Amino acid sequence: MTDTVLSPELRALIGSGPLTHLTTINADGSPQVSVIWIGLDGGDLVSGHLGHYAKVRNVERDPRVVLSFLGPRDHGVTLNPYAVLHAHATVEPRDDTWDLLDQLTKVYQSPDDTFPAPRSPGWTIRYRVRRVGGVGPWA
Repeated sequence: MTDTVLSPELRALIGSGPLTHLTTINADGSPQVSVIWIGLDGGDLVSGHLGHYAKVRNVERDPRVVLSFLGPRDHGVTLNPYAVLHAHATVEPRDDTWDLLDQLTKVYQSPDDTFPAPRSPGWTIRYRVRRVGGVGPWA
């Protein structure tokens, strides 16, 4: 499978800080959905996690994930833009995960805010996008 290049429009949407639904696969095959913050790192997306939560364990076991998020709300259209990204995810235990979360805090909350949890190592999930769908210029 080849990696998908993220369009400038999709990169701009991701950079604006959309709350993102991460869907992973539980050990029993059922879906597990979490709302996360994402950022760009080159051609990949990344998210940070200070706990070894179900989403992290699920990705370690099965790297197939789907990320979805809404575009800006436009009350003048019937169906608002949204993106669905099918990706291959990898978990990286890292000492600098808190720094990633602090960078994302400045996008998702305020440029003046600091990530509120104590500095600690964590897990960074890297998403290599394989397919893009949804409604919008990226689909």
